[in-house]
Amino acid sequence: MKLKKALLHASIVAGTMVTPFAAMADNPVPVIDASNASFAWAKTPTQTISAAGIKFAYRELGKQHGGTPVVLLNHLAAVLDNWDPRVVDGIAAKHHVIVFNNRGIGASSGATPETTEEMADDTVSFIKAMGFEQVDLFGFSMGGMVSQEIVLKHPQLVRKLILAGTGPAGGEGISSVAGVANLDILRGLITFQDPKQFLFFTRTPDGIAAGKAFLARLKERSQDRDKDIAVSAYLAQLAALKAWGNKLPADLSVITQPVLVANGDQDRMVPTSNSRDLAQRLPNSTLVIYPDAGHGGIFQYHAEFVSSVLNFLAR
Repeated sequence: MKLKKALLHASIVAGTMVTPFAAMADNPVPVIDASNASFAWAKTPTQTISAAGIKFAYRELGKQHGGTPVVLLNHLAAVLDNWDPRVVDGIAAKHHVIVFNNRGIGASSGATPETTEEMADDTVSFIKAMGFEQVDLFGFSMGGMVSQEIVLKHPQLVRKLILAGTGPAGGEGISSVAGVANLDILRGLITFQDPKQFLFFTRTPDGIAAGKAFLARLKERSQDRDKDIAVSAYLAQLAALKAWGNKLPADLSVITQPVLVANGDQDRMVPTSNSRDLAQRLPNSTLVIYPDAGHGGIFQYHAEFVSSVLNFLAR
């Protein structure tokens, strides 16, 4: 049992960071030339705010733009540093953006809940503590599931929704995410690669190259990095995903807010059919599917995705 837990901890750390073993692979992660670029996300300070007995860690940028804040909700096992800098900076170029860790994740305090409903409640507590009366929600993967819970329970709080790499309650394959994730985490350990290379990207030449570029971007922040996710938090999130996958479908027709749905055409973690299902059931939705792309399609096509987001939020 101790050995299993140790391997799991090593796997999770490898999944939330760019693994140092990647340098031993045949095709090392390329070096970013940042000499002529300004990476705001890489320098944004981490702050904390307390609400409902929880100290939430968050980063905030683009505040000078005013308007409706865009709150980002992250994926399984992710901390602040798992967001693609190009996506965050791209949206923050025009909008007030807030990225936070939910309860028990990274540097946020507390024990991670085992249901998306509780995660949604914690997110609402954070939003209210920040003083926001209305927000745009951008949920990626599990964050998209939490976003659905929020808009169903607090429709007046949400102006627009962006749902990427995610699916509805009871969606195809969602209850099996743990098996897919743990298999590719092991695959990453065996091959000395970051598991996200397998989980987020296709195994075609373009997919592999996109994965390496994404992982290199995650290394751009060298100081004030977030804490790794704890094993207990990861296991709680897996329980929440399983419960979401086994949950009865919600009536999504009551969500009247504009929704942008995005994914790759070959998502193995949350099958792409779920994105199409969401788009069909949400009455005011726009669907974008990226070719030769997996769960991390929005990172592979970050420039196109940011453009779609900016156009969507400006409507």
